[in-house]
Amino acid sequence: MSRTRIPLRPLAWPLALFLAAASTFVVLPAARASVPAGPPVFTNPLNITNTYFPFVAGGVKVYRGKSDGARIVVVDLYTSNTRDFNWGGGPVSTRVLQETEFEDGKIVEISQNYFGLADNGAVYYFGEVVDIYDENGVVVDHEGSWLVGGATLPSDPPGAGNATDPAVYMPGNPEVGDQFKPEDLFPLVDETVTVLSLDETVKTEAGKFKDVLKARETSQLDSGHEIKWWGKGVGVVKTKGDGEKLELIAWIL
Repeated sequence: MSRTRIPLRPLAWPLALFLAAASTFVVLPAARASVPAGPPVFTNPLNITNTYFPFVAGGVKVYRGKSDGARIVVVDLYTSNTRDFNWGGGPVSTRVLQETEFEDGKIVEISQNYFGLADNGAVYYFGEVVDIYDENGVVVDHEGSWLVGGATLPSDPPGAGNATDPAVYMPGNPEVGDQFKPEDLFPLVDETVTVLSLDETVKTEAGKFKDVLKARETSQLDSGHEIKWWGKGVGVVKTKGDGEKLELIAWIL
């Protein structure tokens, strides 16, 4: 497409040169530093002090809600247990979060989740071991289990997915628009998180939380999505997805 050229007065030449230069070079936006891209370094991985995902051994969080009409209760135990993963040329220690889910009063799932803090302030996810229970309280499956390096302990499910690297679970300083994948082992597990807001106010039975991070979670394994709200110094305070709602009712960290 041709452009009409307009004669410029002498005093306008500096401006003209500036505009010509601006049209010649493309100015790229600054890289987002909030979501780390390079390999993480783990100097003190057990000291998880991330603003939106603090880990205090002995902490407890209790959630209540509904899933497809069923009453659900989820209990998160921030255990003092640790587990080492062989990654990056040496062992990396992680904290163990045990999550137990009940449906209509019966246990349906217990998972052991492994997290470590990198020097960049981000929490990394090293995987989870999932026990799924039938209506009689018997473990019948381990669907969704995955680990960095695969199954290495006798107690690990033999079919656990083998992830090459840990995944970003929560950046050190998240910003609106950030995207990261806490689970990235398709077609076994897959999850993409997009940060929508950092200034939400959320009220649950456990209290009123300000400056809450709001994020959307999607997956290639499901056409739906889930919204999660993360409180500063607390972690997840509320979730809402297709046919499911869950909110924090009691906690101590």
